[in-house]
Amino acid sequence: MHLTSTGKERNASQRQASYCSLLATGRLAERVAQAQERLRRCHVCPRHCAIDRLEGDLGFCLVGATPFVSSHGPHHGEEAPLRGWNGSGTIFFASCNLRCVYCQNYEISQLREGKDVSAKELADMMLDLQEQGCHNINLVTPSHQVPQILEGLWLAAQRGLHIPLVYNTSSYDDLETLRLLDGIVDIYLPDFKYADAEAGLKYSKVPGYPDIAKLAIQEMHRQTGDLVIDERGLALRGVLVRHLVLPGGLAGTEAIMCFLADKVSKDTYVNIMDQYRPCWKSFKYPPLNRGITKEEFDAAVEAAKAAGLHRLHHERPGSAVAWIAEV
Repeated sequence: MHLTSTGKERNASQRQASYCSLLATGRLAERVAQAQERLRRCHVCPRHCAIDRLEGDLGFCLVGATPFVSSHGPHHGEEAPLRGWNGSGTIFFASCNLRCVYCQNYEISQLREGKDVSAKELADMMLDLQEQGCHNINLVTPSHQVPQILEGLWLAAQRGLHIPLVYNTSSYDDLETLRLLDGIVDIYLPDFKYADAEAGLKYSKVPGYPDIAKLAIQEMHRQTGDLVIDERGLALRGVLVRHLVLPGGLAGTEAIMCFLADKVSKDTYVNIMDQYRPCWKSFKYPPLNRGITKEEFDAAVEAAKAAGLHRLHHERPGSAVAWIAEV
């Protein structure tokens, strides 16, 4: 069992977070201003609600112009290259631009358990996580709050924030908004949910999901490349794709793995997740009213291997050590 990268930049340890360079040149402040303008006639996410969030109008996500946060703290349940030994510094942003009927965090995403905070308070959270020894700042469900996040990041960076930034997303991201994050985000953590647009619309109330997710993940890879892991086993930079296996093949796993291998990179680090369980409204949407079978999960892993992907994330039960199956 071992941790590995593709060999590229394996010794690039303790690299300064990308946004520090933009702060020094003044370009981070420019990105903040550009992102804030996207709140006017909102086009922060692909829904393009075209309402003025700066004036307090609310669109699909029901979040205004200030950060809307549920909680923050060290998280020890992420992939080993992210959690390390001190945890990934997660900030859970409340509400969402999807409406997944099986969301396991529905209290946060759908019931909107959270509170409005100031940009300074968001910066304080980031600095607190760094002071606790977290290896990165993990932005969970950020797609609808990118301008707010960038303002908080700018304030935190001025006060000494320097650890890597993780963008933990459903991949329903606006391409132009993602381009504002070029040189800011170190690690992209996209979930590729569906290969079929009808499934996305039915189970997540989201139009055009596969095409948008494909463009988003390709842009993330353009910015940061394949995942680079240092000699300590910590992720430094790159893309780590998650894919949740759904009952009855609803996610379209085979097509997703083929896309990642053929259109992104065969060196893409992929976590094929087996933890689906029925919750929220899923009981009304068979076969989402049951868990996945061992056969369904094994078929998903085999689909990834058949596509040519070889950096497949696995965890040994009862162990904190992760490894990559080099197939």
